[in-house]
Amino acid sequence: MNKSWENVIAMPVKGRSMKPRKSGLTMLIDKNMGLLRLKDLISTASDYIDIVKLTFGTSAFYMEDLLKEKNSILKAADIDIMPGGTFLEIAVWQGVLDKYLIESKKLGFTAIEISDGTIQMNLSTRKDTIKKAREAGFKVFTEVGKKDPKEALPISELHKIICEDIKSGAEKVIIEAREAGKGVGIFDKNGKIKQDDMEDIISGVDDLTQLMWEAPLKNQQQALIKRCGTNVSLGNIPPAEILALEALRQGLRGDSLKQAYLADINWDR
Repeated sequence: MNKSWENVIAMPVKGRSMKPRKSGLTMLIDKNMGLLRLKDLISTASDYIDIVKLTFGTSAFYMEDLLKEKNSILKAADIDIMPGGTFLEIAVWQGVLDKYLIESKKLGFTAIEISDGTIQMNLSTRKDTIKKAREAGFKVFTEVGKKDPKEALPISELHKIICEDIKSGAEKVIIEAREAGKGVGIFDKNGKIKQDDMEDIISGVDDLTQLMWEAPLKNQQQALIKRCGTNVSLGNIPPAEILALEALRQGLRGDSLKQAYLADINWDR
């Protein structure tokens, strides 16, 4: 089906990846979306959503039939769905990981987020958790970084975890920023990127497409797209911002349009 305007306007930024994507993934953060809102979102933006995360442990509050239906709708739209990493941490802490994976499959989840933002998880346990999730048939997205900035890991440790997670089969390694994107990871208390911290992480990664950056705020998305390109993978995007982010990726917002315009020295006047 043709999209509106496609025979009139060419996208100012070229090279945007198409689904199914290996790079440039967009992960939506879902706190409480009902079926009607979900269906509306899919009808307008499914081409630009790769993963939906039922954040924290919010999936625990759904009635089983509702959760199964929601996950079925997302799967039919070629969108992966996963519970939040905090929920996984509880399962590991309580020693019920195997049951957690079985129940996740039963409920229709297609991906698992593995993190240790709150609990302590050594590399051996982390590797074993990735292995079990993959063997259970899930795509695995891991996350590095602590939710409490006072517990921030040394950059050498972050690089080690990222490398080991990719070797163990993680689809992407997510850089922690929480849902607010302030005072955690590469963002200061006002949500501005700490450039040195971002570059420190990048310096130890051979392939930037292996990373996904949590970036719920527009200025963060813009800075990461400028640094890493239109096909940088971004997470914790609020549902209402999906098309706005895609416009930013493809040069259909003022800031990214200006960058594309100024870079096009062969502009045909």
